[in-house]
Amino acid sequence: MQADKLLQSALHFEFLTAEQGQYLFETVPTPTLAWVANELRKKQVPHKKVTWIIDRNLNTTNVCIANCKFCNFFRIPGHAEGYTTTLEQYRDKIEETIRYGGEQLLLQGGHNPELGLAYYAQLFRDLKNMFPQIKLHSLGPPEIAHIAKLGSHTHTHVLKTLVDAGLDSLPGPGAEILNDRVRRMISKGKCTGREWLDVMRAAHQLKITTSATMMFGHIETIYERFEHLVWLRQVQAEKPEDTPGFIAFIPWPFQDQNTILRNVKGIRNAVTADEYVRMIALSRIMLPNIKNIQASWLTVGKATAQICLHAGANDFGSIMIEENVVSAAGAPHRFTAQGIQDAIAEAGFEPQLRNQQYQFRAMPQNMEQQVINY
Repeated sequence: MQADKLLQSALHFEFLTAEQGQYLFETVPTPTLAWVANELRKKQVPHKKVTWIIDRNLNTTNVCIANCKFCNFFRIPGHAEGYTTTLEQYRDKIEETIRYGGEQLLLQGGHNPELGLAYYAQLFRDLKNMFPQIKLHSLGPPEIAHIAKLGSHTHTHVLKTLVDAGLDSLPGPGAEILNDRVRRMISKGKCTGREWLDVMRAAHQLKITTSATMMFGHIETIYERFEHLVWLRQVQAEKPEDTPGFIAFIPWPFQDQNTILRNVKGIRNAVTADEYVRMIALSRIMLPNIKNIQASWLTVGKATAQICLHAGANDFGSIMIEENVVSAAGAPHRFTAQGIQDAIAEAGFEPQLRNQQYQFRAMPQNMEQQVINY
């Protein structure tokens, strides 16, 4: 293989194979990958704005039977620390989110065997009745697959019922690495990689906007990372023309603190800042049909995320008023609304508030400033 020819193909938005992506990862210097990815970014997002969002990651429940070996957040059914969030707790946290200028909830939780489709549909209706203006960017393919299995429903039935109840968009958690060799070892209780992709196919047919993710740097091979990207690209290629499908892709490195993978299996996060920048650049190169690439400041920190803005990323994600899952495994970084804007500006770009559809928002008037502890 010749790297120059592959990069020229990428600059013409041609699809590269997983083998070709791996070859670029293993042979091409980081500055070259970053330059090509940045050129693609400028063609796909032809302005100097870097987008960000104000939302809250609010957990529906921590009771879960998936037993993921990288998760410190879950509790098994019957555990004394298990909980399901109440409507009163939602009300308090949503009111606070609105005061901070947020208009969206990222609702996620465990695979709770007691909570089926009727529960989530009623929850969404209740939240929309209390706060009609709040957007629900909620659940994810593993939760949709879990709810479907509990009630012997199809993925399409679950998604349509939830949309009718108030679901606005579907995030992309639980992808980890989509190869089932990896999934059997780190998240055996979750849906298979094919099921994850099939849920997204069903969502796209219903014209639900979705996002895609990848958690890497644990037991996967380099090839399996690029296989993952190719599978996402294929699902995106199948979507109806009049829907965005995957509106964004967000890769982040495995966070290992106190996880079973680290404490029992000895698997540590060895992803360097350089490797993360390379994966951001190659995400832009491998996914020419996904417009927005997000840098995960939560897991890699401000400085590395800023470099990613010059290597293909065009989005800084959320200030995350609340985030409990990844943080439980050691992600230490935090941003306020002012802090995230300052970080984007320091990197040479114009910060632009957005919504989940990547439409620009004006900064809310009279919003309270978030107070965080670093």
